[in-house]
Amino acid sequence: MPPNSSHSSHRSALPFWLLVAFLVILWGAGGASRADVGGQAVVRFFAWSFLVIFILQSPALTLRHIQPPVIILGLSILLVAMQLVPLPPSLWAELPGRELLVKTAEVAGEPQPWRPISISPSATVNALGSLIVPSVTLLLAASLTREQHWKILGVLLVLVAFGALLGLLQFAGGRFDNPLTNDIRTSVSGNFANRNHFALFLAIGSVLVCGWAFHGERVIRLKIFLAVGALLSFLLIILATGSRTGLLLGAVAIVLGIALVLPKAKRTLYELPRSLSIGIVLGIVVIIVTTLALSVTLDRAASVDRASIMDATEDLRYKVLPVVFQEIVRYFPVGSGFGAFDPVYRINEPDKLLMPLYFNRVHNDWLEVALDAGLAGALLLVVAVSWWALASARAWFSSDPTRILTRVASLIIFLIMIASIFDYPARTPMIMAVLALAAAWLADGKSELLERPA
Repeated sequence: MPPNSSHSSHRSALPFWLLVAFLVILWGAGGASRADVGGQAVVRFFAWSFLVIFILQSPALTLRHIQPPVIILGLSILLVAMQLVPLPPSLWAELPGRELLVKTAEVAGEPQPWRPISISPSATVNALGSLIVPSVTLLLAASLTREQHWKILGVLLVLVAFGALLGLLQFAGGRFDNPLTNDIRTSVSGNFANRNHFALFLAIGSVLVCGWAFHGERVIRLKIFLAVGALLSFLLIILATGSRTGLLLGAVAIVLGIALVLPKAKRTLYELPRSLSIGIVLGIVVIIVTTLALSVTLDRAASVDRASIMDATEDLRYKVLPVVFQEIVRYFPVGSGFGAFDPVYRINEPDKLLMPLYFNRVHNDWLEVALDAGLAGALLLVVAVSWWALASARAWFSSDPTRILTRVASLIIFLIMIASIFDYPARTPMIMAVLALAAAWLADGKSELLERPA
């Protein structure tokens, strides 16, 4: 053994263990998006600490193999930072949507100060600070071997399983007050403050468990049975959350997860006697259908109940959409500032929508980014989605059997994109890190990231 081999091994293992520790911390403290929850301070403290440790202890790092997500994240950081640069009064006053603030200074008899693009600079500073989470995740992921990435997938799957167990205990009547998140005690939301985000986490777990079960040259039957049980458990808990979005995501995740492993599953079944393979498939279908039917008939599927009584015209989120579109046009093309939706909405809230409830987000992150960042934000979204589409096509249309991890990543990002139509999951540190990790997996299936030996 060379004299420095143990030290080199220690250095190569450091990013892996830092990422494992970071994911565990995010599981406990990164389930909320609000700036004022205690979990934000915990997550960002450890993110910066791990970044310093990584820089001091790790060898030279190359990001070439995950270049697209690094560029997209870098542009995102730059865009948020630019919204905090103070502008001269004459230029700032010409920005669209600032008329009320200009008149306020005039009525008060005060001179117009230098102000940034963001209507709420403190909220934009918080948005900028939140980007340390995906930044650290990408840096750590860039240093891992292919085998270490599969281990990270396993760690992430275990965290989803523990979240599912917590959700099950909540459904059974257990009450947990997490001081690090603004969770609702009566809600089945696992380690998240929002049941929609928790349901997305379980849907991501459904894809992860499919990839885990069929990873490797030889398919282990025990893993398949464990995967089926996990899929069933995740779906049942999604039903118990009461999340209508989760119901959609769970169904999509299972269908896409099956598509992910279908070629290998077929080969495995063909190796068995025909009668046994047919029996296994029918048995799995019967178990799933029977369990779901019992869940609905025994009044345990809160998501189905809420979906069946939903009236879109009475849903506040749908009522607010016309206002959101008006505000996008009002602040176009520069936007109102990241995180500024709350004051922007209150400035222009119609009288007919006034109510005691606090409307904190658009509940459609695609539209909120367009409102926050205007044309630049919309173009950045187009770039990100285009890269995802091209990388996904490369992964799915390849005959390379090692591409299963990139396909898992493609599906995870797709689920987050769907969930973002109805909510804001990628604003929570946990989902933010999962998204960054999936982007690293998807970046290039033939790169050093996925192909170098452990």
